[in-house]
Order: sequence, then C-alpha cells, then structure tokens
Amino acid sequence: MIGGMNRRQWLSTALGASAALGTSAAWSADLQKQIRITGIETDLLKLPAKEPTYDAIHKLGVDSGLVVLRIKTDAGITGWASTNFGMIPGGPRVVQTILEHEVKPIITGMDPAFPKKIRAELWRLLEYHGVGGVVHFALSATDIAIWDILGKAANQPVWRMLGAYRDRMPVYSMAGWYADNDADYSIFKRSCVTAMEHGYKAVKIKVGRYDLDDDIKRIRLALDTVGKGNRVMVDANQVFNRNEALRRGRVYQDMGCFWYEEPLMPHDMDGYRELADKLDIRIATGENLYTKYQFADLINKRGADIVQPDNRRAGGVTEWMEIAAMADANGLELASHGGGSANMNMLVAMPNAIYMETGGPQKMVDGEVLAPTAPGMSTETPADTIRKYKIG
Repeated sequence: MIGGMNRRQWLSTALGASAALGTSAAWSADLQKQIRITGIETDLLKLPAKEPTYDAIHKLGVDSGLVVLRIKTDAGITGWASTNFGMIPGGPRVVQTILEHEVKPIITGMDPAFPKKIRAELWRLLEYHGVGGVVHFALSATDIAIWDILGKAANQPVWRMLGAYRDRMPVYSMAGWYADNDADYSIFKRSCVTAMEHGYKAVKIKVGRYDLDDDIKRIRLALDTVGKGNRVMVDANQVFNRNEALRRGRVYQDMGCFWYEEPLMPHDMDGYRELADKLDIRIATGENLYTKYQFADLINKRGADIVQPDNRRAGGVTEWMEIAAMADANGLELASHGGGSANMNMLVAMPNAIYMETGGPQKMVDGEVLAPTAPGMSTETPADTIRKYKIG
C-alpha cells in the first residue's frame, strides 16, 4: 500500500498525472526510438617531433601520432574517440586499418544502446587476430565512441550516466622524465617546480634508467621540491628483475615515496605478488594489461595495491567499469594511466579511484580537476588539429 492506494492504483494515478502534464507520451516514444550505426570515419595524425624524453626503457616524443575515430549514426549523433602512440611510427596506421576493415563491417547497423553486446560481437569475430595488442586499441576506441553517442543522446556527460561517485578527481603530474644533457638535474628539478606552480599536490618521477644512487638523488630532489604534505610516486617502467625490484623498492619506501609503479614486466604476476608481500610501499601496475581477464589474474594473485588501467589497452568504458568493480571488491585502489576527458568520465564513477595521471597546466581546485559538463565523453578532436596534422 502507498498512501492508502495499492500498487496498481498508484501507478495509474502517477501515469495519469504524467499524461496530464503532456510528458508521458513523449517519454515513451523516446524510449522506443532506436539509433543505428551507419558507419565510421577515421583520420591518421602525425604529431610534430618534440625534445625527446626518456623513462627507464623508452625514448618518447620523437615519432608519435594518433588515430581519430568518428562513429556515425542515423540520428545525426557522432561518437568520437582517439587512440595515441608516443612511439612506434607504424602503430597508428595498423589501428586505423583494423577500424576501417574489421570493426566497421561488424558494428554498422547495430544499436549503440547495447555496448556490451557490441563488445561481445567484436570479441567473437576478431578473436582469430587476438583481442590484445593493437586489436584491443581499436576495440577500446570503439567502445569510448559508443559511450560518447549514448551520452549525447541522453544529453548527459557519461560519468552521470554511469552513476557518479564524485564530480572531481585528484590529479598528479607526470613531471620527472629523463632528459638529454641533464647531468646536473636542472631540467628534472624545473619540471617538478613547474608542476607545483601549476597547483599539483603530487608528482610522479621516472626511476631505474641508471643506478640506485641516481634514483636516490632524483627522489630527494623531488621530495624537497614538492614539500611536506605533497606526494612523490616512482615509476620504473618494467626495467627490473625480481631481485633488483625488491632491493630498490626497499629504498623507495624508506624514502617515503607514495607508490612504486611497474617495477617488473607485466606478465610476471608471481613476481608482483612477491613484491606486494615483501614491501610496505604501494605496488601500482596495470598500464600494459589487456582486458579484464588479465586484471583478474593480477588481482587474484594479490600482485598490486593500486591497479592502473590504460584506456587503449584495458578497454573502453564498458571494460574499465568491470575492472574497477573487481578491484573495489578486493579492497584495491585504482588510478588511471594517462589523463584526459575519457579517463575522467570513468574515474569519477568509481568509488575506489584515487588519482588521474596528467601533466601541464590544468584548471584545478585544490589539486583536483572537475569532471566535464558537456554531453557525452568530451572526446572530440578539434577540427584545426585534424587539418594541421592529418596524413594519408
């Protein structure tokens, strides 16, 4: 009983009131509408070379590019996504080929209101190529663009549709790269100083390219620069074996670093479990894992304290939310690898998310970036950027 009425009477009254307001019919009609995907468009962009930066094993910034994806619909709504490469000049063209020749025939004619069904079909029909590597780059971009359509159709930012937990996200600056001609650490120090001037309360620095003494100098300089109450994370980018990872990890934790990122190769799940058992510092990893299944393996082995999905490798919105739920159910925190609006839309819908990675000047409030307000994912690539850098 509801206020003296049974359920049937209450529903009749409610529907009658809605009809009297002239909203029920329109609402029902909107629910019955279906949107169909009519095709996709892609652009291949090559970005200008910058001064190279380095982590423990990579040289970045010299040859980079991205693929821009637009999924078209019969409702006039376009879903946008892009997938970027900091290195490997051939990678973007391979992803573009997969999107144009493999993904397009599968999703054309499908209803974007069924993102899980679309993902299942893509997995089923592309599994012969594998659902990791650059194939998953293409699948991830497709999923993000699908959710962009859904948000625009609902006239809501996607984070609200996912069930928001917050409307802003703490961010840290990926500030401490290695650079050429920096024997006195002046470039390194300046990057940390600039991050604090921009309003960050945490920075991440690269370690592991040289010996432990060099790591110690970099960490001390970063800690002195950011000051008491702010955080320094260290990122080894897979460079160590288990023994060296443990040896250096003990030093990093004694120095007060907040987390120790990707010390081992991503497939060494047992090694991650060993480090997590023996070290008190938070172990963070996941940027090179593909699909929720690899994350499930890491989580089941208790190999990390913080999982770090990458929206090119781990999957799009659909996959990320499942990874976050698994991590949350196991008491683990989550931080993104990479930044931008796509990551932000997902992170603010996760109760266990603690940081978004980013860099450079951002609009921040007390070290946090506000969630986007525009409908969809806010993943459009500006037209002038496409005109300027498009190739092929």
